[in-house]
Amino acid sequence: MKPTWDMNAIVASHDLLWVVLDSLRYDVACAALAAGETPNLARIVGTWEPRHTPATFTWAAHHAFFSGFLPTPVKNPRAPRLFAARFAGSQSTAESTFVFDDAYLIPALRQRGFHTVCIGGVGFFNKRTPIGCVFPGLFEESHWSPEMGPESRTCAEHQFPLAAERTRLAPTDRPLFLFLNVAAIHPPNRHYRGTPGPDDLGSHRAALRNVDAQLPVLHAALATRQRPTFFVLCSDHGTAYGESGYTGHRVAHDVVWTVPYAEGILPR
Repeated sequence: MKPTWDMNAIVASHDLLWVVLDSLRYDVACAALAAGETPNLARIVGTWEPRHTPATFTWAAHHAFFSGFLPTPVKNPRAPRLFAARFAGSQSTAESTFVFDDAYLIPALRQRGFHTVCIGGVGFFNKRTPIGCVFPGLFEESHWSPEMGPESRTCAEHQFPLAAERTRLAPTDRPLFLFLNVAAIHPPNRHYRGTPGPDDLGSHRAALRNVDAQLPVLHAALATRQRPTFFVLCSDHGTAYGESGYTGHRVAHDVVWTVPYAEGILPR
């Protein structure tokens, strides 16, 4: 049975890692895991849990995420949330929930001494426009470059080593909150397929394998920290490849709404 985490105790004693695998579909994540194509993710997540995202595209989903509305368990939609911005009438806040008075989790953690780091990926994190500055601006430290965006074939190779470097350089006398928006799986992902062709389920899955290969460098850096790490690994939304005539996301379809999710203590 899945444990109920006392997030007030976790926040008081752990580093926090949150990785959003932008655009990853639940069915693709599960198929790749079952086929042994994502061994590094397998060691961390065990199995993927299906959840419903609060929104169908990155901007809306992350606003919800950062206020504590993580993807909702499909089989238990009123399960207690890990984090929650305080508001009257919440039906998914329990004694185990870390409740904060800010609108977003990140400044609430900063007030509790956390060093907060954002490794950006897709355009809503690129700091090139006012809308691209909103999410990075929540963090004490934020990073983005074109090499870390979805158009870059090597974006994961840039994002994960940078995250590892910032982890190693983070203050040792403060807890760490490290957030990554991983861009590789987000369209365009056809450059991972190895042969000419459009974005499709095959290139989506190939991009996930590319991301999986980069996980050990970050895992090793977090293992050097004195505090254990509590992690959340999830997608913000899926992506359609022709289902019901849809392509992409920001549409109401099950392949977009249903996302993979995992949480727990990062193994050393």
